[in-house]
Amino acid sequence: MNSITPPQASIRLPHPRGLFRLAMRLPILLYRLRLGWILGKRFLLLEHRGRKSGRLRRAVVEVVDHDPRDGAYVVAAAWGKKSDWYQNVTAQPLVDLTVGSVRFQAVARTASPEEAAQHLAAYARRHPAAFQQLGSRLVGQSSRQPAEIIASLVSAVPLVRFSPLPVGRSPQPQDSSGSL
Repeated sequence: MNSITPPQASIRLPHPRGLFRLAMRLPILLYRLRLGWILGKRFLLLEHRGRKSGRLRRAVVEVVDHDPRDGAYVVAAAWGKKSDWYQNVTAQPLVDLTVGSVRFQAVARTASPEEAAQHLAAYARRHPAAFQQLGSRLVGQSSRQPAEIIASLVSAVPLVRFSPLPVGRSPQPQDSSGSL
């Protein structure tokens, strides 16, 4: 594989406010009305606990990749490490996911840079137009070379892998650092 040193990328999306925030939260309503199946398997509902409040929080996020062998889903924290949901699942990795109409518990962990690059490459192959737009919006990448966009995204956007818990099993105790 060609080694590309990414420029220090930064997130270019403003945090959602006003009508944009409302529009971003509308898919949550679909899931609450049990209509999440309309969004298919390209999006999932993430239910997690607030790191400070302990209150139940919800976010609908786009699926970057799915591993049918173990049922894991990978998503990107589009606003980087400052994403509220990312900070919350870092502090408390046990979450509930709903994909379509299927709900299950999962454990979150941040993907390594190598894993993230593989998942982003898979996403780029499946959704080339969306990938180009993602690169330009998130990190301002004007390159059309997928490897350069992937390198920039890996340095700016953490990817999180949600591994389903077997039914009836509790997660293993985590270390006191709370990290993924």
